Amino acid sequence: MYELLVPSRVVYGRNTFAEVGPQAKALGTKALIVSDPVMEKIGLVARCEQYLQQVGMTFAKYTGVDTEPTDVHVKEALDVCRSEQCDVIIALGGGSSIDAAKAVAVMITNEGTISDYVGNQKRFTEKPLPLIAIPTTAGTGSEVTKVTVIIDTKTDVKMMISQPALLPAVAIVDPLLTVSCPPSVTAATGVDALCHAIEAYISRRAHPVTDVLALSAIEAIIGHLRRAYENGQDIEAREKMAIAAMKAGMAFSNASVTLVHGMSRPIGALFHVPHGVSNAMLLPGVLEFTKDSAIERLAVIARIIKPPLKDVSDTEAAEALVEEVKQLCRDLHIPNMKTWGIDKTAFDKVVDKMAADALASGSPANNPRVPTHGEIVALYHICYDYQYDTNTVSH
Repeated sequence: MYELLVPSRVVYGRNTFAEVGPQAKALGTKALIVSDPVMEKIGLVARCEQYLQQVGMTFAKYTGVDTEPTDVHVKEALDVCRSEQCDVIIALGGGSSIDAAKAVAVMITNEGTISDYVGNQKRFTEKPLPLIAIPTTAGTGSEVTKVTVIIDTKTDVKMMISQPALLPAVAIVDPLLTVSCPPSVTAATGVDALCHAIEAYISRRAHPVTDVLALSAIEAIIGHLRRAYENGQDIEAREKMAIAAMKAGMAFSNASVTLVHGMSRPIGALFHVPHGVSNAMLLPGVLEFTKDSAIERLAVIARIIKPPLKDVSDTEAAEALVEEVKQLCRDLHIPNMKTWGIDKTAFDKVVDKMAADALASGSPANNPRVPTHGEIVALYHICYDYQYDTNTVSH
């Protein structure tokens, strides 16, 4: 049996941001806007407030979310939500703001702290407040997923929680909101979306509907990410990327991610590398590690993005896909961990913890080649100073 869980309403297209007023009014009487300082600075929070005012809706706001959402952000936003007696949540921003808002929506009605719900040790039993998710990047797909990732500041672990209660009620995907993304953010979030789609397709939990979503997303990302990176005003490329990121989100939310995300979360938690960047740092190396156990599926992807590969063997096609991903990382100037600035001594001290945390997340178990702790440690070292122009992993 397969299951596909997505928001009950997805509104997408140019200028759909204005729909936030009517959608919020249909769901509640007072909104809490959860966002970040950048969205406030560039005026998108003010625009959201304006759209709410136009329909006579009152609101409060919390704009303290950082590049990586933490349990502290969740607590602070919860305090505002309670004191202002809000009954609908609006998430505006990248995946961090949306993930924080998801946690607020469920924790306002359920007991304990967000860390109590990791690994399904507790289930959200009470209905969450309705959440409207409005992404401003084409990357995480969080607007359509039942997943949130929050850093536990006591343990420096990224807590990944996946439950149906975390699904937004409404997703509003307006590609014009992504135009403000600088090239580096466009690159990182775009490769994040590519990770979601590739991982969903090769996941041991993939199914026929997620396959369709994942392959469609991969084709669009490979075809349009470079354009969006090179010219942020290319609205067609922005639109294709926004929809592709949404499809990739639907795919991985229902098929799960694999080894890239398992290894990425500890890098973000311990070294505060933005999620999209840490995924991008790992994708080529992890694909090389995984390739021999996923030849057929990687070959399918390769032939979709490069039709002439239909005339070569599956092995050659899979290898060509890895090279294409490496070329994409070169074109987007993706850094490795060393060039990002992660200190090697500090890295060596925590690499065992990172491997243990990666395995504990459960995601590596979905990988076609399930790694041991030692293999993950070795892969971290390979990816630390990975060179995107050479074959780095031996088989």
